[in-house]
Amino acid sequence: METALYLIPVTLGDTEISKVLPDYNHDIIVNIKHFIVENIRSARRFLKKVDKAIDIDELTFYELNQHTDRKIIGEYLKPLQEGNSVGIISEAGCPAIADPGADVVAIAQNKKYKVVPLVGPSSIILSVMASGFNGQSFAFNGYLPVDLPQRIKALKKLENKIYNENQTQLFIETPYRNAKMFETITSSLRPQTKLCIAAGITCPEEYIKTMTIEQWKKTPFPDLGKIPTIFLLYK
Repeated sequence: METALYLIPVTLGDTEISKVLPDYNHDIIVNIKHFIVENIRSARRFLKKVDKAIDIDELTFYELNQHTDRKIIGEYLKPLQEGNSVGIISEAGCPAIADPGADVVAIAQNKKYKVVPLVGPSSIILSVMASGFNGQSFAFNGYLPVDLPQRIKALKKLENKIYNENQTQLFIETPYRNAKMFETITSSLRPQTKLCIAAGITCPEEYIKTMTIEQWKKTPFPDLGKIPTIFLLYK
């Protein structure tokens, strides 16, 4: 195994690891002793799912989230200087994709360390695949403004992009506000605009459906509860 910064995908929700992660990932993970993680508790739980024989107490964890001082994250890569591999574990899906791990990867690239992305599920890519929308040109926009007038303005701006630039637009919402987001979308956008709702991807509760705004208005919003959801817009 080469010394490198390994980008380690995790499952989306409680999906069985064998369904979404290759055995090769296991062979890499069990040989890493240093991990940069978004949340230590969930990272430890994930590693135990990978292999119950992993001795968690032998591992070193470096926490990287919105509270981490960006001035110190370069220090998290010190093990690489000593010939020891480092793994990045996100909270869900793929590290560095809509994830603070991107900052570490940028530093690693700047310092000429080898960076190895491992195969795993990305809700962004999977939702585009299943939507029926343009997969040649698409943009992920993260969270939209919480303020309603600003949110409507942002939605209309994205809608203009799908018509003027032929580009699929994706965004997410805090799960408990999914229903409110749906209500705002269907009351603000053109009847012919298409909306795909992709929730719980790869999980037992998976729900993926594409319809026009006009059709969605005649359809009760699915009970997504606290399920992570991606909203996609296209023409």
